[in-house]
Amino acid sequence: MSTPETLSPSGSQISEAEAFLAKYPGVEAIDIILTDFHGIGRGKTIRRHELESIYKSGRGLPSSIFGQDVTGEDVDDCGLVQTGGGGDGRCWPVPGTLGYLPHTGRGQLLISMYDEDRTPHDVDPRNVFAAQVTRARKLGFTPMGAFELEFYLVDREADADGLYHPASYALTKRRSTLRNTMSVDEIDEMSPLFDAIYEGTKHLDLTLETLISEYGPGQYEMTIRYRNLMRAADDVIIAKRLIRTVARRFGTEAVFMPKPFGTEAGSGMHLHLSLADDAGNNLFADQADGSLSPLMLNAIGGIRGTIGEAMLLLAPFMNSWRRFASAMYSPASDDWGVENRTVALRVPGTPGKTRHFEHRIAGVDANPYLVAAVTLGAALDGIENKIDPGKPCTDEIGQDKAPNDLPRHWLDAIDQFGTSDFNKRTLGPRFHTAFTKIKQAEYEHMALKVSAAEWEYYGFSI
Repeated sequence: MSTPETLSPSGSQISEAEAFLAKYPGVEAIDIILTDFHGIGRGKTIRRHELESIYKSGRGLPSSIFGQDVTGEDVDDCGLVQTGGGGDGRCWPVPGTLGYLPHTGRGQLLISMYDEDRTPHDVDPRNVFAAQVTRARKLGFTPMGAFELEFYLVDREADADGLYHPASYALTKRRSTLRNTMSVDEIDEMSPLFDAIYEGTKHLDLTLETLISEYGPGQYEMTIRYRNLMRAADDVIIAKRLIRTVARRFGTEAVFMPKPFGTEAGSGMHLHLSLADDAGNNLFADQADGSLSPLMLNAIGGIRGTIGEAMLLLAPFMNSWRRFASAMYSPASDDWGVENRTVALRVPGTPGKTRHFEHRIAGVDANPYLVAAVTLGAALDGIENKIDPGKPCTDEIGQDKAPNDLPRHWLDAIDQFGTSDFNKRTLGPRFHTAFTKIKQAEYEHMALKVSAAEWEYYGFSI
């Protein structure tokens, strides 16, 4: 019998591993995945006989993973590289995330890092978010939500000019550069790929739902079922890897860069959020007289006051900011409204018990744990302090909006993030310092890259 000292601090149970091994006797390898600051999966591929030991005693991984930039390079002055002798942290399974990817033939398991005293490692992004979930539960709230994923499917190889193009259809091998927005025939032509994705969901406790052909050529959107917000964030990590690995097996690539083509639509990751009570009742449901919930309005008010400080988490890379070059469907603002897709915080128009709001700013490149952490944290601040969200925006598409003080560029976002007491309090001081330093280093690296466009415009003209 297990003693309290040997129980997994994550709450995982060895019975999950035993059931998996019994269900999939042919699986010989399992990918164990720790999500870094950038939302990238870092970890190992273990053999079948090693799986149960992770549930019994965890698995060591270097905590310096959290001190790396997006390429995997150490950022020496972030405070997380070679600390404490450069030892490992102990990673434990995330309950309910052990699944099978039929197209790879391997299992997959999300893991999270803990310290020697079995407390959550303070800079693991999932743990950073979990702290806000714990805060919500102490207030009597269960956070609920779902994310939407937009992405492009592109050819694996660039053309002679180094440019990438929308992928050929998996069924017909035909290629189209037209928008084909919401075309069901386009989805049919790509159906073998998406059929494989949906097949994968059956083995991952993942419910990908509506699929549409989006506004850009080769761009698609998939929605994920609404549920507990922590699992909703896990769903994004699982879904992106599922989509990416399936696409590779069809000779194409899934691109989660928010603006892969300068003249085409960007890819967002909208977060839908509400709070439930202990009985599962939606606390954002409309009032008896049909008016919006004061609790939801206070939550929106709290988020409006912190969007500028949190923008670096919503738009974490240089490419993220290209998505805001056009305001069409990419609201870099702090406004809110009802059934208005030009605002940052949209309350969908369907009234009643399912009422919630949609946070529309984050790009699909953002780490879902960090997006959820600052969104939930700000919402709770708004509720605790009864912050008025102000009047809803009623502007139409194309009309001028009131100016806001949000950062306009990546460097501005880094500066605002680094000086924010809200971020330090919500994310923890070590995470806050490290993330700031890593993004400063990434900015300095990218600033040295001279683009082909600069040569075209300036090289022989000035």
